Amino acid sequence: MENPFLYFVLFVTTLYIFTARLVHRIGNLPPAPFPSLPILGHLYLLKKPLHRTLAKISQEHGPVTLLNFGSRPVLVVSSPEAAEECLTKNDVVFANRPRLIIGKHVSYNYTGLVWTSYGDHWRNLRKISSLEILSTHRLQMLHGIRADEASAMVRRLCSASAAVNMKQEFFDLTMNVMMRMIAGKRYFGEKVEDAEAAKKILWIVKETFLLSAATNLGDYVPVVRWLGMGSTEKQIAALQKGRDAFMQSLVDEHRLQKLKDDGKQEPNPKTMIQVLLSLQETEPEYYSDTIIKNLMLTLLTAGTDTSSVTMEWALSLLLNNPECLNRARDEIDALVGSDRLVQESDLPNLPYLHAIIMETLRMYPAGPLSIPHESSAECTVGGFRVPRGTMLMTNLWAIHNDPKLWPDPREFKPERFAGVVEPGGGRDRFKLMPFGSGRRSCPGEALGIRMVGLAIGSVVQCFDWERVGEEIVDMEEILGLSLSKAAALVVRCRPRKNMAGLLAQL
Repeated sequence: MENPFLYFVLFVTTLYIFTARLVHRIGNLPPAPFPSLPILGHLYLLKKPLHRTLAKISQEHGPVTLLNFGSRPVLVVSSPEAAEECLTKNDVVFANRPRLIIGKHVSYNYTGLVWTSYGDHWRNLRKISSLEILSTHRLQMLHGIRADEASAMVRRLCSASAAVNMKQEFFDLTMNVMMRMIAGKRYFGEKVEDAEAAKKILWIVKETFLLSAATNLGDYVPVVRWLGMGSTEKQIAALQKGRDAFMQSLVDEHRLQKLKDDGKQEPNPKTMIQVLLSLQETEPEYYSDTIIKNLMLTLLTAGTDTSSVTMEWALSLLLNNPECLNRARDEIDALVGSDRLVQESDLPNLPYLHAIIMETLRMYPAGPLSIPHESSAECTVGGFRVPRGTMLMTNLWAIHNDPKLWPDPREFKPERFAGVVEPGGGRDRFKLMPFGSGRRSCPGEALGIRMVGLAIGSVVQCFDWERVGEEIVDMEEILGLSLSKAAALVVRCRPRKNMAGLLAQL
């Protein structure tokens, strides 16, 4: 027996699809794949890795594409021209962030630097980050921490008797740098000061990476969230409770130490928590403990995984391209020699090493899709009307790997960047923007470049490297919080003969 209800549902669905298509065209909206289904929109098209799927959609429909992620309209831009239009002409319009579940919890109800709406509060946070925490002066004051941790990594590698997991080594390096800058303590590798705290922070970091990378269907299909289905919200809330408690313990510890040291000369350089507690004394109504914890957690999350995965990609590329590794080593030998380790102050005078980092960021941007923006008003992009409340995703991976912009884009050619001073510099800045662009670009760019440059410079200068086995290093990628290698980089290294005397003294 025929089911009239089924026919009715099919009729309504068909009517919805074609009506939506007609409205889309009449409204001069950007091109979109057909069909957009009721409730799901274009979610049925999305497969992992998302940046590659969106790149294929853009190849078919154009560099300005409007998708429906469930009930949420999403503008995907995949060309330098479209990105420039969004992040210059319409920069203020797209300066907001969408209210996603992850931002609610990890950013203290959308009040953190990454997820807060554009306005006075965001401007204050950005000013604090740029002037008090990540300024050139402060980074220079704390350069000793980065040099110390790079030396510690070199020491560990010198004593390695078997193949080493460089994913772990780079992770330990970046975590210790960030935690020493934030709180003055190291938690990974050798000479760990607090084993229990190290376990807590490892759990916090791993869970943050895991849950931040998860897709919450409730962000796009509200009924799923209402029914409590397909969401990691409870896990994220529990994680944030642990994150908050840990950071509060660090703030309280620093505050207590400050009381004990009252009247004594303050340490120089101060940790980031000490800097913010000093500001709290002058403006307690603004520099609350919540603001301090928020900033520290943002720096910890944004400054660790992104740098460590870039280091791993860079060394993997060099191992698969030994002529580039040899050229980088020759450059360092000529400038630095074998009597001392490469230093941050050397980096501006190592153009080929810099080009290696730029090419790595081009091929494997840590964030292949920009952190999403949201339009606060209707605007025009590429001649199309973009409604208010549209989420913007810039496909950096698609731009960085566009053969029209970069000949042979999947080939590792550092020579492309001969003479390039910085990523996103000059008139072609929207062809390469691994740190984003516009007013909501990453404020930690300078720190990231320094950390990656020092780490890669150190391992190239000090060791001979070889792959485990005859096969080239597997470059398969997996998208978590950052674009990571699917398989950890495990390789063999031995101290270079000309560096043996220096390394023996470390």
